Amino acid sequence: MKQLTYLKGDRVIWAIVFLLSLLSILVVYSSVVTLAHRYKQGNTEAYLISHGFKIITGIIIMFFVHRLKYTIFSKVAQIGIFLVIPLLIFTLLKGVSAGEASRWVEIPGLGLTFQSSDIAKIILLIFVARTLTIRQGQLDDFSSLFKYLLIPIGFICLLIFPANFSTSALLFSNCLFLMFVGRIKVKLILYIVGACVGFALLLGIVIYQFPDLIPRGATWKARIENFSKGDSKSNYQSEQAKIAIATGGVIGKGPGNSTQRAFLPQASSDFIYAIIIEEYGLFTGFIMLFLYMILLFRGIRILRDSEKTFGGLMAVGLSFSLVFQALINMAVAVNLFPVTGQPLPLVSMGGTSIWFTCIAIGIILSVSKSNEDSIGKSTKESIVE
Repeated sequence: MKQLTYLKGDRVIWAIVFLLSLLSILVVYSSVVTLAHRYKQGNTEAYLISHGFKIITGIIIMFFVHRLKYTIFSKVAQIGIFLVIPLLIFTLLKGVSAGEASRWVEIPGLGLTFQSSDIAKIILLIFVARTLTIRQGQLDDFSSLFKYLLIPIGFICLLIFPANFSTSALLFSNCLFLMFVGRIKVKLILYIVGACVGFALLLGIVIYQFPDLIPRGATWKARIENFSKGDSKSNYQSEQAKIAIATGGVIGKGPGNSTQRAFLPQASSDFIYAIIIEEYGLFTGFIMLFLYMILLFRGIRILRDSEKTFGGLMAVGLSFSLVFQALINMAVAVNLFPVTGQPLPLVSMGGTSIWFTCIAIGIILSVSKSNEDSIGKSTKESIVE
């Protein structure tokens, strides 16, 4: 077990990563049967190899990121905040489309695509953590808060909004959470929330009266209407997910024995949580939920132990972002929310999004490693004294 000494930082987070990654490989291999018959002549091993490669390379990326000194990400955010804006604009205008949305950018010569919003999420959260740190005591009025934080947050979220409403809303919510943790006055945050509610009501009116006026407005209207109706025909995916959960019971049908994977179009991605419960039972579903909540708790603990404000805010912001996304995915699977298209972090089959998730966790571990080094140094100094 000597190799484990190379894994620095919070060991509990490392354990969560390995457990979720292992479960991901097992469930993806089981849930891609329909996709394999449709596109690969029944060759499920092709999907297994592809997904396994992304998981393994993601963990390798995580390892190298967590060995970096976390303060370097402050400079990355300074530069990155000015790079993601043109990248998001390019994605809207020239990005690779899926359905009605342009969300992906293709890497020339490699045949790989990535969602520019995945980069924007990490950069923006680090930027907010940095601004809250260097502007401590200067963000007590709305004009300063608007100038230093709300303008970049709002601009980036608005650029993501036309193609991916759910990601834009989640990212804005994550920034609000980070502002709360960063001790921005609650009164100012409530003003922002009130403005967002007003914007949402106005948007709802526009979508219902003029659905074609906004890109994807008709799609958003249909999703809300289908969710509110609750009938089986309009909510086909949600109905199939509920059947999977109901038939799975407490202990599940067993690995590879899912029935609903043949009926769920997004069984290996958006609705993978339902397949997990069908095969491994409600007990495993609750364990997964518990693992994500532990991840958030460890992020809060890293914040508590951090000597530097920036590292702590960055760690808790990224932790909350991943856990909040996981909770939204689970809520969609059990039909508490309309379909959003948010993957389950570290579990859903996906492309480069797995790598960006691993980068985020690597940054969290980098802060944790720094905390451990500081504690170790203090202990040595006290022994010498």
